[in-house]
Amino acid sequence: MAKLIDFTVSMAYRKFKADQLFTGTSLLSGGEVLITTGRGVTEAIVPASEAGEGVQELSGILCPGFVNAHCHLELSHMKGRIQPGSGMVDFLLGVMKQRHFPQEEVQAAIAQAETAMWENGIVAVGDICNTPDTIAAKTRGRLVYRNFIETMGFIPATAPQRFAFAKSVFDQFEAAMPGRNSIVPHAPYSVSPALLQLIADFQGNRYLSIHNQESIAETQFLKNGSGEMRRLYDFLGIDLSFYQPTGLSSPKLILPPFGQQHQMILVHDVYTEASDLQWMKEEALPALFFCLCPNANLYIGNGLPDIELLRRQELNIVLGTDSLSSNQQLSILEEMKTVAAEFPGIPIAELLQWATLNGAKALGFEAQIGSFEKGKQPGLVLIENTEDGIGKATAKRIM
Repeated sequence: MAKLIDFTVSMAYRKFKADQLFTGTSLLSGGEVLITTGRGVTEAIVPASEAGEGVQELSGILCPGFVNAHCHLELSHMKGRIQPGSGMVDFLLGVMKQRHFPQEEVQAAIAQAETAMWENGIVAVGDICNTPDTIAAKTRGRLVYRNFIETMGFIPATAPQRFAFAKSVFDQFEAAMPGRNSIVPHAPYSVSPALLQLIADFQGNRYLSIHNQESIAETQFLKNGSGEMRRLYDFLGIDLSFYQPTGLSSPKLILPPFGQQHQMILVHDVYTEASDLQWMKEEALPALFFCLCPNANLYIGNGLPDIELLRRQELNIVLGTDSLSSNQQLSILEEMKTVAAEFPGIPIAELLQWATLNGAKALGFEAQIGSFEKGKQPGLVLIENTEDGIGKATAKRIM
């Protein structure tokens, strides 16, 4: 027989009531009280009349902690070092030229950026890793991480060596944070078919991520071998005489090696078209999540995705910040504000679901975070100043 708890007299719980309560899927009217344990584990949502005394009254929207589905925490030391509006190729060149800084500077920037994410209400991060630089900060345990160990290598003959290096980084993360790591491809224009197959075949590689259709340079290069992307290979000294363009779009190149035992976050999607989405629906592909990083897209100069197209297809949309090399801050609320400014018809509840439960599912953490369901410990964020939408909103971490 189920044990009934009398919340009106129990002192073992914390009780919160705000103007509105977002559960992870629904925006409630505010007549409800969220009850948690002292450690923030969700116990129940009850009518205010059943909550008893000791209810903390708050002004704004209460919601679960945010999920940053795409970040490059290890690049935090590069804030402000790349000129906004540089375009994709010059941005990539800037990152390559400026990655190497003294470790004490890199570690200080990582710690500062992680603190900022915590203060901004973020509870979990899908983080791209090319080095083990972020392990020390992550093992302190303030945020939950899914580590995507990124590999790249466009020359087919180098695939074994490139994969072996990524595996060496993976092993360091796995020793420190077991079960929360995958080896993933960087982008369609930087990974050979041979390397992509090694990634697809790697045991335990369930949760994946890839930069997808981020720029027109990517699209032109993959379809016919032309465009700005050739400058990148010239800088790297790569002889492209072996390369035979297929005429296929990025998803058709990168997704076929992966099966339904995988799930994939497609990041950016600025140049994703209806024909791509139709093909994805017709194929037996991994579970797909579409990650929007609008502030990074605008910073680099690629523009925004056709978000209404993605919405019409009822896709799994999540939000990310990218890195401080391509963004002014690591704040999921600021990403929501940018989307809302450009697409004002999107309900705030939908944006919040992208930022919470959808993100948790994309990273495989939906059993622990993302929504206020009994037994979960999703964090608690108060979004204030929402009288006129979220354009002037601020977020404050409560738990």
